[in-house]
Amino acid sequence: MKDKTIDYALRATWQAVAKMYNEEAGKFGYTMATAFALLSVDPEDGIPSTSLGPRMGMEATSLSRTLKSMEQKGLIYREPHPEDGRSVIIKLTELGTIKRDLSKEAVVKFNETIKKHTSQEKIENFFEVTEIINELISEKKIFD
Repeated sequence: MKDKTIDYALRATWQAVAKMYNEEAGKFGYTMATAFALLSVDPEDGIPSTSLGPRMGMEATSLSRTLKSMEQKGLIYREPHPEDGRSVIIKLTELGTIKRDLSKEAVVKFNETIKKHTSQEKIENFFEVTEIINELISEKKIFD
């Protein structure tokens, strides 16, 4: 099956990447979800809580659990949204900023390693194919 379907290759590769990132994050007592959340928060301005879930592709329940854990670990804090009383802004603490930088280093190292072992043309083709897949899905052209 793995040699015959695009979705299998995507799923298997993403599972391997997620496992790798979770193992790396685990060395520091965190998860990939925590690291991804840290990377999604603007280090200066923070991010409205309502924008974080869609940016991460996370359901509200999972995001809420992740944010609660991050707050307990001293990585983030919440401020009232200045324009929307129903929302809050998620901001990084000093520790959160340090851990965000470590997460960014891991992502950069992953990308640099892949680029060292892959031609620029193949990387461009990869992004082109993923863009096509996303367009076809968003335009609902797969299961018409």
